[in-house]
Amino acid sequence: MTDQLPPHAGSGRAQSNVVGVALLLGITVVSLGVLTASIGLAVDAGTGAADAARVGDDVDDALRPVEATGEHVGAVRATDGQLRTVARDVRVLDDSGTVARLEADALVYETDGQRVAFLAGGVVRGEGSGARLVTEPPVVASPDGDVLVVGVATLGANRRTVSFAGEPVRLRTNVTHDRRPLGTGTYRLAIETETPAAWRSYFRDLGATVTDRDIDGDGVDSVVATFPNERTAYLVVHALHLEVGDA
Repeated sequence: MTDQLPPHAGSGRAQSNVVGVALLLGITVVSLGVLTASIGLAVDAGTGAADAARVGDDVDDALRPVEATGEHVGAVRATDGQLRTVARDVRVLDDSGTVARLEADALVYETDGQRVAFLAGGVVRGEGSGARLVTEPPVVASPDGDVLVVGVATLGANRRTVSFAGEPVRLRTNVTHDRRPLGTGTYRLAIETETPAAWRSYFRDLGATVTDRDIDGDGVDSVVATFPNERTAYLVVHALHLEVGDA
């Protein structure tokens, strides 16, 4: 007796195969879409990180507050992002209060979650707890506790935001220097910053005790470094007279 298939059994299996193939193709397309999106995000993140590294190097090369005197022109290059100047104060304090308040201001670059900031002569890369000083500011505290030299670079630039559009941005400076003795005493240095972690670590390495405080009530904390012992202190202001514009 010849075995016979039930009516339509073959067509049912064929339909199941078609549905299975369609589902497999759909899953493959979705997977490819997710992979493509992931690759796109990785490329964007890589481009942003490369831009931040390049900007950090360019800013460090263009703004040399200690070495430069007189006119200097540098350029900052990036494929995307913005470069802007923001208000930031630096204060030197002793037991009596504020000895000097400087409108240092900061030059900030941001793109795709990446950030670079030039402030007071230091260059900070990153945000939050991951921020780090890639160029240290010109602050010197002698190991024996006798001398403190506070070097501060001030931008002296108008508030400005420049977007990168394939062309480099010019940084023109005309650098002057002023050195003044502050006398002997116990000193604190307060740096107003949105990346306090990098500055805390730096000042601790200099032997200072560090706290955070919003000194002027503007919502931006200052990292306050208290240096131990009485010291003979000097303040050296490196005025950049910065102009930010297209190269």
